[in-house]
Amino acid sequence: MAIEIATLGGGCFWCLEAVYQELSGVQQVESGYSGGQLPNPTYAQVCEGSTGHAEVVRLTFDDTIVSYRQILEIFFIIHDPTTLNRQGNDCGSQYRSVIYYHSAQQKDTAQHVIKEMANVWDAPIVTELCPEQPYYKAEDCHQNYFRKHPEQGYCAFVVAPKLEKFRSIFAGKSKG
Repeated sequence: MAIEIATLGGGCFWCLEAVYQELSGVQQVESGYSGGQLPNPTYAQVCEGSTGHAEVVRLTFDDTIVSYRQILEIFFIIHDPTTLNRQGNDCGSQYRSVIYYHSAQQKDTAQHVIKEMANVWDAPIVTELCPEQPYYKAEDCHQNYFRKHPEQGYCAFVVAPKLEKFRSIFAGKSKG
């Protein structure tokens, strides 16, 4: 077993968290903030858009079960990497598409996947590729959000469709 970490931002962290919690080989998914200048930001501060942080998920995964490449392929299917600082109605730099790599190998893999995805999308990919930045765990109320609140409006209308898309495209990769 080889345990790795991936840190990804693709809009609201609740969406990414819900999807990656179902992916075989992912051992832990945590919502948090990365890429900003303020230490220990709060959700309210990040939402103001002045801290520079992105909402991200940090995954701990077994790369003998799921590869970093597969994690990125899923990432590019479940969010729109062509919209700058926006996912659907969520607007602001905190919702940017970003990959924080943890090694030279992850950087190389991400560069290749981004290049391949440029042929899939009709518009240019705007996903940022950055070295790992200080990461701050989001407040407890944001952890496992979809699991705790599947009927909440945002979860029902935004998170659930992304989860269904993952389940339909990557049926063999789901824990369920």
